[in-house]
Amino acid sequence: MSISPARTAAFDILLQVEKEDAYASELLHSAQYAALSPEDHGLATQIVMGVLRWRSQLDALLAPFSKWRLEKLDVEVLTSLRMGAYQLTRLERVPAHAAVHESVELVKRSRRTSAAGLVNALLRKVGGTAAATRSVPGSNSSDALASTSSAIAAEYAHPEWLAAQWLAHFGVETTRAICVEDQRVPATHIRLREESGGVGSAPFDFVGEDVRLAPGSLLATARRVESGDITKTQAFRNGRIAIQDEASQLVALLVGQGSRILDACAAPGGKTAILAERNPEAAIVALDLHPHRTRLLEERVKAPNIKIITADLRSLPVGEKFDRVLVDAPCTGTGTLARHPEIKWRLRAENIRELQALQVELVQAAMRQVAPGGTLLYSTCSLEAEECEQVVEKVLGEAAGKEFELDSISESLSQLRNDKILTTADVERLTQGPYLRTYPGVHPCDGFFAALLRRR
Repeated sequence: MSISPARTAAFDILLQVEKEDAYASELLHSAQYAALSPEDHGLATQIVMGVLRWRSQLDALLAPFSKWRLEKLDVEVLTSLRMGAYQLTRLERVPAHAAVHESVELVKRSRRTSAAGLVNALLRKVGGTAAATRSVPGSNSSDALASTSSAIAAEYAHPEWLAAQWLAHFGVETTRAICVEDQRVPATHIRLREESGGVGSAPFDFVGEDVRLAPGSLLATARRVESGDITKTQAFRNGRIAIQDEASQLVALLVGQGSRILDACAAPGGKTAILAERNPEAAIVALDLHPHRTRLLEERVKAPNIKIITADLRSLPVGEKFDRVLVDAPCTGTGTLARHPEIKWRLRAENIRELQALQVELVQAAMRQVAPGGTLLYSTCSLEAEECEQVVEKVLGEAAGKEFELDSISESLSQLRNDKILTTADVERLTQGPYLRTYPGVHPCDGFFAALLRRR
């Protein structure tokens, strides 16, 4: 019995995630796996994302049956074990013999033949407990009992240190809501474009393409994909629509309108495109530090008023200044764990402190580019206060920060509401003090933060 294309693809993707710090969602949608049938691609996606979301629970199932510590096993062996355990305990339609047999064959394919007996024995033992483990934690009445960091971490497969940090900042109810949402398949949202410039809500004809859309939850310019593969549609291929979370779209809209705009950390370009569409007459500079990312920008964002450059914001010469600056800074991405579950297993507490130092440097550099009376929008897709409010407090506390004041984001949200772009009636629900703050499971979008700084 040969290995199915779906499991082969899933195994290879999970190895890349482990060995190369790659992102599973990008690999799943890469050209390398475009030839998979819809059924195989669906199963590969289920296995890859399921293993990454529930990794700690899968390890907890496997560990009692192994005489070796799991972290001592070769990554190929551990990956095949996790894949097998996930299928045995969470995919009811997958026959147990197929899950076990193909996991063993994957180990052999990776030239770890000596471990084939181990994989077979462990998975058969896990399979024997499958009936008990199919009632998956995080989906039953015991949810209410998960209120400590260790219980929440175990129940929802998150690192305990991260659960403890969220409990301290957000409380039990919000922490549990975030963790529950992180373990779900996230909704796909799209942004509608108009050829005339400006973000629009033009209707699209998907007749014969088996795609159904629903209105966005926050924006008139967004739609939620209810069914079908939006990437296979003509509208997606010709660039009339783009996949983008609604909170991400909202951040770009909050930049506002100006004559000279700087997008300081622009790749992959979703927000840059919105800036160009909202400001068709403006001169827009979009920069990124890495050449491969600016090449991605050039592929995805094509507008005559955008100049794309490869540069480090921190060493960018100060010439003619900008009336609008966006710093969508590199961050931990903890507001996007439903889409990128691998992040939670890579992240360490010290990474947050390291990123904060970089974020402060970037905002300080961006401040030098802002014209008098201009604004700087700082944003992240992080839930961590160290990367959000604390960055703003640090830069405003420095000498250069005295030239800036913190504007309330509520006014900008209210303007978008008046312009009938923001559709939610409860604008204040999107704010926390002067900031934009969204949380997965609490809001219908990813977790984002934004602060608006105005130069005096």
